[in-house]
Amino acid sequence: MALNGQIAREEGRNLLRLIGWSVAAALLVLPLIAMQFTRDVNWTTSDFIVWGIMLATVGGLFELAVRLSPLPSYRAGFGVALLSAFLVTWTNLAVGIVGSEDNPANQLFFLALLVGIVGAGVARLRSPGMAHAMFATAIALAAAFIIAEMRPTDEIWVPASREALGTGIFLFAFVASGLLFRRAAAHSSSSS
Repeated sequence: MALNGQIAREEGRNLLRLIGWSVAAALLVLPLIAMQFTRDVNWTTSDFIVWGIMLATVGGLFELAVRLSPLPSYRAGFGVALLSAFLVTWTNLAVGIVGSEDNPANQLFFLALLVGIVGAGVARLRSPGMAHAMFATAIALAAAFIIAEMRPTDEIWVPASREALGTGIFLFAFVASGLLFRRAAAHSSSSS
């Protein structure tokens, strides 16, 4: 009986993996299809290469997360962090978070993501350290936004509302990821 349950779980996991990678492939092809119907989408070969690398990286890292821990909170925390980093990168490359994509201040957001990557490496992808890394990433994103929005000639600092809202959503996502990792850490320590 136990063997049948294990086989069913494994088949379910394989189906989810197939669905996940199929969605990634569809997302890779979607701009190519859109280019056939509108001139508003005009991707180059390098755009497709970058997009494919981004999708493959997220998919591969999530596969790693699934193998690292069976805890749903760990997997969810990892997934939220990956999705958030993906969206920060995509938004920043496509249109820029502050101003246009050509605004050099947008590089600060990549540095903020680097804080999370380094933090995850230092934590060796363990839940307690991952929680700290995600909270640090949220703080780094807030700092990047504040620095990017500061203008030497402005008397009063008032951020653009759309940019502030977008950054706020990213901050919320990284904080949520940190809380999920904290929950995973608490579950792991109570199980020990």
